[in-house]
Amino acid sequence: MNYIAIDTSGDHLTVIAVKDGKTYTFFDKDCKTHHSERLMEETEKLCLKAGLELKDADFFAVVTGAGSFTGIRIGLATVKAMCYAHKKPCLNITSFDTIAYNKDSGKVLSLIDAGHGGYYICGYENGKVTVSPSYVLEKDLEKYRDYRFLAAEGANIDGAEEVSVVTGLMRAAELKKDTATCDLEKINPLYVRKSQAEEGR
Repeated sequence: MNYIAIDTSGDHLTVIAVKDGKTYTFFDKDCKTHHSERLMEETEKLCLKAGLELKDADFFAVVTGAGSFTGIRIGLATVKAMCYAHKKPCLNITSFDTIAYNKDSGKVLSLIDAGHGGYYICGYENGKVTVSPSYVLEKDLEKYRDYRFLAAEGANIDGAEEVSVVTGLMRAAELKKDTATCDLEKINPLYVRKSQAEEGR
């Protein structure tokens, strides 16, 4: 199966191209506000390296959040455009999946730093969501101590094991590929809380 997966939900930029069982990856941990400038450029370069034309992808995968509001919109709009143009299904992967899917079993809690002492969290047990995506304060994490805390590499969250979002994205795409859909109206951003602008209204 051939596919392209992208993640623009945080400071990093991840692009994965899979062609005939071979995996090609691009990762920049510090892309920040440059997703719109670099996403298509890096995707095209990676596809050229993989020998994969967009029309030959079986599906396109995108990380829909939680994370950067702007980054999520950029990734989602780009992948939906690819799906429309080439009449391919879209696979929804969350930022929490890219963390949790690094582990095969057990109870894990994906943590994403939301700033100002808060975290976005989502709990999994053996790959199934057991704690719905939510926003909590640091003091509230105590109630989840029966979970193994995981965070993206470089997140520097106390008490959390750091894992690769690239590996997690690859594994999530492989394990969830059967849920890809051509109904693109079902693929929407995962906003766990309102943006700062909306909260200030």
